[in-house]
Amino acid sequence: MAATIFPFSSEVALIAALSSGMSELNALFFASSGNILAIIFNYFLGYLLYEKTKTKLLASKAGTKAYSYTHTYGYYALSLSWLPIIGDPLTLVAGLVRLRFVWFVLIAGSLRIVRYALLTLVV
Repeated sequence: MAATIFPFSSEVALIAALSSGMSELNALFFASSGNILAIIFNYFLGYLLYEKTKTKLLASKAGTKAYSYTHTYGYYALSLSWLPIIGDPLTLVAGLVRLRFVWFVLIAGSLRIVRYALLTLVV
C-alpha cells in the first residue's frame, strides 16, 4: 500500500519487521517486492487513464509542452521516484505517458531496492 496513492509508510513497516526479529534479507525482499508491485499498480493505473488524459493534455499549448517534456525527460525523472511524496506520483505519470514498462521497472524498481537496502544497513 505504501507506494500506491494511499498514505502509508513502508519504511515504518520495514523497521518494525527488523525490530521484531525478521532477518534482514527477508525484510528487504518483502519490502522491495511489495513496493515494486505497488509502483507497477501505479504505472498501470496511469496507463489506463492514457486516452482521457492525453486528449485533455494535447488540447492546450502548455499540456502539449508538458507531454513532450515527459517523453523527453521521463526516464531521468524516474531517478527521483524513490523519494517520499513525489516518487509515487512520478510512477503514475510514467504509465500515463506510457514510458516503456521494462525501463520503468528497471529504473524505479532498482531504486526502491537500493533505498531499502540502505535503510536496512542503517537500522
